[in-house]
Amino acid sequence: MRICLVYDCLFPHTVGGAERWYRGLAERLAEAGHEVTYLTLRQWEPGEDPGVPGVKVVVVGPRMALYDAPGHRRILPPLVFGAGVLWHLLRHGRRYDVLHTCSFPYFSLLAAAVVAPLRRFGIGVDWFEVWSRSYWREYLGRAGTLGWLVQRLCVRVPQRAFCFSRLYAQRLRDEGLAGELTMLAGAYEGSLEPAPVQPAEPFVVFAGRHIPEKRVPAIVPAIAALRSRLPELRALILGDGPEREEVRRQVEAQGLQDVIDVPGFVATEAVEDALSRALCLLLPSRREGYGLVVVEAAARGTPSVVVAGPDNAAVELIREGENGFVAASDSPQDLATAIWAVHEAGPGLRQSTSDWFAANAARVSIERSQEIVLGVYARASARP
Repeated sequence: MRICLVYDCLFPHTVGGAERWYRGLAERLAEAGHEVTYLTLRQWEPGEDPGVPGVKVVVVGPRMALYDAPGHRRILPPLVFGAGVLWHLLRHGRRYDVLHTCSFPYFSLLAAAVVAPLRRFGIGVDWFEVWSRSYWREYLGRAGTLGWLVQRLCVRVPQRAFCFSRLYAQRLRDEGLAGELTMLAGAYEGSLEPAPVQPAEPFVVFAGRHIPEKRVPAIVPAIAALRSRLPELRALILGDGPEREEVRRQVEAQGLQDVIDVPGFVATEAVEDALSRALCLLLPSRREGYGLVVVEAAARGTPSVVVAGPDNAAVELIREGENGFVAASDSPQDLATAIWAVHEAGPGLRQSTSDWFAANAARVSIERSQEIVLGVYARASARP
């Protein structure tokens, strides 16, 4: 089958859950014998190999800063990317049996919707998140209403939709999706065998982008609040982004330079090692489309602490007291209470977390999601 994947980022040149999903999907589809093309913006130097074995990577737009200073997505790159996708599909759309795209940034999906009837390819769309109108207004101010209307327009594009959470699947239906909706349980790429459970060391770890939705600065006062009860507690805050300097400022203001380490991006092996040894993964995000890092921590027997919220699908991965806890809010007291609960649960929680992973690994694996996607592709393809 001739498959076109469309996303404006490419792992590891940019890092995130969606980037990893499309990179992994592209490689596995190619390994399975399919002809795979990946449309993206340039994130590497001209002349360099983007490095996706067996996949034809096509640049349809220049290298651009995707985020503004506060950490919000800029408007221009999605417009440029949408125009590049439109031009490519007008010229080469007949090469493809099916096009698989992320719903966001929406203009590339709208471009595919315009060309699909002319070039006769099916469209599959991943809806990692579906934002409410109120969240759009909070994110973009008055312009948020326009963003919400564009999202609603994309919902109405003829498509085979994919969702990774019950939260956003229901919201997608509420926003007006009338066509086929397929649930995918995960995109975990590691071994399906649980790693040997290591004893917990007294530190919590965060791994991800330092953007407003992740609420990374909330980790610092939570650690400060808990150290009166657990004085040996430390934190390792991995990743980078526009809020990293605020995290560092809070660390200095609290006098915790010897307690909280903020090294930025580190090698994958270092992340895996930290997840194996940590007391828990701490993910204070207010908005998650899935929460892959929760599964990655569980694969090593490390429980997670996430935060309840109307836009946080990561809570769907937590079974309270079995593989972690859900904090009531991102306040220092609520986060500290949840971390303390992990500490008090002791080695038994680590073993039950490993058992949870063993029971769910096949279901949440990228291989299983790939099988489901390929089945939908076969039905979505408009040509033999």
